[in-house]
Amino acid sequence: MMLVCAAIIHDNGKILIAQRKENSQQGLKWEFPGGKVEEGESPETCIVREIQEELNIEIEVLNVFDVVYHTYDDKSLVMIVYNCKYTSGTIEKIECNDFKWVIGSELKKFDFANADKKVVTKLLTMV
Repeated sequence: MMLVCAAIIHDNGKILIAQRKENSQQGLKWEFPGGKVEEGESPETCIVREIQEELNIEIEVLNVFDVVYHTYDDKSLVMIVYNCKYTSGTIEKIECNDFKWVIGSELKKFDFANADKKVVTKLLTMV
């Protein structure tokens, strides 16, 4: 089982979503950005590092929004999803195909990766 983290990054009433690269697993699907927790790394440290590496921005981790268990054909994962606040930097598409800032109700318009769909469903109950 793999431990991963994802960030719901908030700024001015909007949420940042990222589109996976075409040649990746779940290619071109949308997601809340994040990645794998490395050996000896805390989940909070992981999400800050992953967002820096993937998008070149700084975030502040606020709290845990949800914990999702999901099984794909070839792996199972536990995803800790954090509410985060955008603090600085200009977004760069380093490890994603595209990104968008959206309001919560717009989330239903995007084709999300399977594990992220559970997070979208929960967010939509809150808008």
